[in-house]
Parts: sequence; C-alpha cells; structure tokens
Amino acid sequence: MTKPLGIDAGSALAAWQPQLREASEIFVGLSGGLDSVVLLNLLLKTVPAKRVSALHIHHGLSPNADHWQAAVVSHCEKLGVRLHVEQVEVRESGEGLEAAARKARYEVFERMLQPSGLLVLGHHADDQVETVLYHLLRGSGTKGLSGMPAQRSLGGGCLIRPLLQWRKADLKLYAEAQGLSWVEDESNAQDQYDRNFLRNQVIPVIAQRWPDYDRSVQLSAQLSGDAELLAEELANIDIAQLQPRRERGGWSIDIGLLSALSGRRQRNIMRHWPALHNLPMPGYKTIDEITDSLLTARQDANPLVTQPSAQWRRFNERLYLLSIMPLSPETKEDLQWDLAESLELSDGSYLIAEQSLGEGLSVVDKEPLTVRYRQGGERCKPEGRGHSNSLKKLLLEYRVEPWWRDSLPLLYRGETLVAVGDYWVCEGWQAKPGQPGKKILWQPNSL
Repeated sequence: MTKPLGIDAGSALAAWQPQLREASEIFVGLSGGLDSVVLLNLLLKTVPAKRVSALHIHHGLSPNADHWQAAVVSHCEKLGVRLHVEQVEVRESGEGLEAAARKARYEVFERMLQPSGLLVLGHHADDQVETVLYHLLRGSGTKGLSGMPAQRSLGGGCLIRPLLQWRKADLKLYAEAQGLSWVEDESNAQDQYDRNFLRNQVIPVIAQRWPDYDRSVQLSAQLSGDAELLAEELANIDIAQLQPRRERGGWSIDIGLLSALSGRRQRNIMRHWPALHNLPMPGYKTIDEITDSLLTARQDANPLVTQPSAQWRRFNERLYLLSIMPLSPETKEDLQWDLAESLELSDGSYLIAEQSLGEGLSVVDKEPLTVRYRQGGERCKPEGRGHSNSLKKLLLEYRVEPWWRDSLPLLYRGETLVAVGDYWVCEGWQAKPGQPGKKILWQPNSL
C-alpha cells in the first residue's frame, strides 16, 4: 500500500529496527542516484554512521561512471561513512545488458555479505510496479508477478528493501527538503531498454487513468507471492513422496511416482525442485521439453534437456537433475597416481584416496597406479562376484548412468585392472579385514 507524500526515517525504517540493531554489518547499495542517496540519509538518522558501509558498483557502462564514483566518494566523506567501491566487468549472456549488469552487481553483493550481515537497497514503489509489469509482459508466472520481495536471504546475510511502499515522488520531496544532491543516470531516458520504456512511456499513461495504480499493482504482487508460496509448499510435499535421492553430480526422483500425479503438479515439481538445491528455476519452455522428451522417453533412450547451470536426464525410471555437467576427458592419455595426493583429470574431475582399514583398495606397496579410460574389451571380476565379465556389461549390471561412462577413470596396476572409479574393486585387490587400504573417491568437477 502506498504511503502519502512525506517520507521520514521513523515511518520508513520502524519495521526494520530489530534487524538493523542485530546485523553484524550494514551495507547500503549506493549508486549516487536519488533513491540510494535518500536511503542512506534516512538510515543515518536511526543507525550510527560507524555501523554503516556504502557499497558502490562501478559498471563502466557509462562515460559518466567515473563522475558518479567521485560523487559517491565525496558524499560518503562528508557523512563519515565507510565506502567500498567495486569495479565489475559486465558480460552479456543473451539476456540483455540490463540483466548482465544486475547479475554482476549481485555477485558482488553476495560475496561481500557475511553471516548476519544486512544489505539495504533503495527500490521504491515505482520500481516495484515497473518490475511487475515487465514480468507480466514477459509471460511470467506467480513468482515473477510477485515482484521484488521486501526481504530475502543473500549470501550469508539478508537483503532488505524498506522503501517499497513509497513512490519516487515521496523520495524526491524528502531529498529537496533535506537539501540532498544526487547524480542522474542519462541512460534512464533511453527508451530502447524495456524497463525505461515502461517507466517513461507506459506507466505515466496508466497513472493518468488510474491514480492509485501502484497500490493495485502491489496488492496483485502480494497475492501472487502468496500463491507462489503455496505452490512451493505443495511441490516440497510432493517431492518428499517421490523417493528423492542424492546422486553423483545431482539428485533424482522416481518417474513412476511422478507420472501418477496430475500434469499440473508435475510441472509445479519441475519448477520448484531446482530451487531446493540453489539452482535457477526452469522456464516454461524447458518444463515442456522435460515433459515431452524425458518423461515419455524409451527405456533405452538417453534424453537430455539443458538449462543454465543444470541438466535434466532420465535413466532407470528416474528423473535426474544434475548440477555438475558430465564432460568427456580432453585427453585419454595414461596418468600415473601415487595415491598420496588428489589427482586432477583432464575433464576437471578429481580422484581422491582416503585412508581406510579393511575396505577399499589394498595398498601393500607404494607402487603408483595407472589411470586410463575405456577403450573397449576391458574385463573385470568385482570383489565378491561369481565370475568376470566385460566392463560394458558390468556397467549395465551396476546401473552406472550412461553419461558418466566415457569419463569413468579405470585404475590399473601394470596391465591389470584393479578398480573401476569408486564403483568397485576387482577381486584380489580388496583390502582384507584389518589391512590398511585406500578408499577411492571420484569427484566430478562442480560448475
């Protein structure tokens, strides 16, 4: 709900005082613009300056970026506030310059925040309306339509936006009354950016017709947020019933149990499952591809759906969500490994040997092992198995996922295969009860 004109520190920050008092550190995102300058001024009326640090991100996108930084430095010196300036390199990744700049900013924010730290940002009601409309026109669901949260976890701490209930006009009146100065970002007038177009061309027209537009949009955002939380709760309940399992490089759930649910609940699970593991939520096109390509795939198929930072696969009647991408080794040359230290392989994965007793690989001497990859024709008899078989058939029997098989390290003593990754030790090479051994761990490279 939008407050009447006339913002003040008491009304703006009253609800946040407990968090401000308990925070181990307080950062204020300070661009030098109106919003952040007003926020810092309000904050210093309730919190001692020695507890506050300003954080300025120099994106290098504007010819005036150095001028903005100088203005921020001068402003903080006058107020006696510590300032941390971070220069970032903005790299476009297909989502546009605005999104790339935002990603660069938040990477810094996340890195800077320590446990129990607080980051305070100056987004206001106009920003919230702009965000909701932007997501609406992109076809977003309830998560996008809920807008920016007033509070969320970030890194080891928490991000808060205490000014979301006030319009920019409120902030400008306050700044003028306090005699504050700020810098203007010239790019705000460039309508080729979607958000600027909404801000400069669309929202003023809406405001003429519906003066309380921001109140209505924020109410819709709140209702969308409630709906999103309910969908998340249902997804968590459903996932718990799908026999979730930790896997190499990710997680899996039972496809048979998943398929027994309605299509709506299946899609809800796919939207929220990645978030349980700090992975980005897939878009609706990705979810449709998972439904069409993975859930209905043949038993012997090895389908794959990719999204940023994650892969979706199917094997052995389970749906896999992988945060670590299987890679083929760049080179398949033999490597020597003495087991004393971890060994990095050409695909970025690691072999680690942990001390053990009565389990793992027998190490009666210190002769190094040779690490090789599958070439075809390998045979092995796993410890405790009745007879030997080809490695190809053993991988099927042990249900090793197809996407790991090409990068699976094989451990040899001379020309004898003694262990297959960390899946099994071949007969005759297993540490006997009471005998020192080495437990092999194969750790795929994380993104």
